[in-house]
Amino acid sequence: MTMGEWSRTVEGMPRARISTGIELDYEDQGAGPPVLLVMGIGAQWIHWPDAFVDALVARGLRVLRYDNRDVGHSTSLDHLGRPPHAGWLLLRGLVRRGRGVPSPYRLDDMATDGVALLDALGLPGAHVVGASMGGMIAQAMTLAHPTRVRSLVSIMSGPGRRRDLGRPKALLALLSGPAPRTPEEAGERLVRLFRAIGSPGFPLEEEGLRALGRRAFERDGGPNRDGFARQMAAIVTSGTRRHLLPTITAPTLVLHGEDDPLIPVRAGRATAALIPGARLRTFPGMGHDLPRALWPALADAIAEHAHAAEALAAPRPALVAAG
Repeated sequence: MTMGEWSRTVEGMPRARISTGIELDYEDQGAGPPVLLVMGIGAQWIHWPDAFVDALVARGLRVLRYDNRDVGHSTSLDHLGRPPHAGWLLLRGLVRRGRGVPSPYRLDDMATDGVALLDALGLPGAHVVGASMGGMIAQAMTLAHPTRVRSLVSIMSGPGRRRDLGRPKALLALLSGPAPRTPEEAGERLVRLFRAIGSPGFPLEEEGLRALGRRAFERDGGPNRDGFARQMAAIVTSGTRRHLLPTITAPTLVLHGEDDPLIPVRAGRATAALIPGARLRTFPGMGHDLPRALWPALADAIAEHAHAAEALAAPRPALVAAG
């Protein structure tokens, strides 16, 4: 796999100063119905592979991807203070359901960031696609701003139930270990992480992951474990959405790997069961990543869903009565 398949070496991308006072770094590519891609915890917009984004563009979509607050080139909120270790936050969330956990913001605030980016771009709405924590943010966006979400795609995510946590080995790989001190260490850490949480049914693209980890480290300006922990605190304190998901009316598609060790497929099934009319598609051999072999199938599913939602929302021509 070439680096270009993962992320083009292009910096100086636009930044939008949004209503919350935060600046979001984003990329805007293609033409057609807008699709807003939301990434997971600690991940940047470059973690959406370029070839995957190109596939969406080729299917007639305008694709927006952005760095969430506290990661990449978007605003870092270090002035809000250093949170506890992300592992402690997760354990506290399990024991106390998030009560008493210090958090400077929640998933709803991160969802507002995405809607504010649409405002900055003059877009009344978008098809929102979120992966992992990004799926949680996409669900929160749909709940809090239903008129702005034309359709929802929740990938390898869940409704926030405690029972949907994954295997201990996968959680440890995500939460443990010292922060990388160099780009090379960051590349090796990303490889180790996806050995634990990636897709057992597909090859692990180690060289591409090393290059991606190095670039992510450099875009972050070095290790940003505080931002990671603040995002974990947002997940823990936001609690479950299982009582709210049945109120979603946006056309919804749930995509999940059948071999996801971090957020098990039962979480995707629960999400689809809770949202009225939601469609579920699972992929054998897929873990908690986007394996290259599935990019065409995933792009097809997302594009077909977005275009179908557009057709459903399009005004029908008025019938003219015969004279």
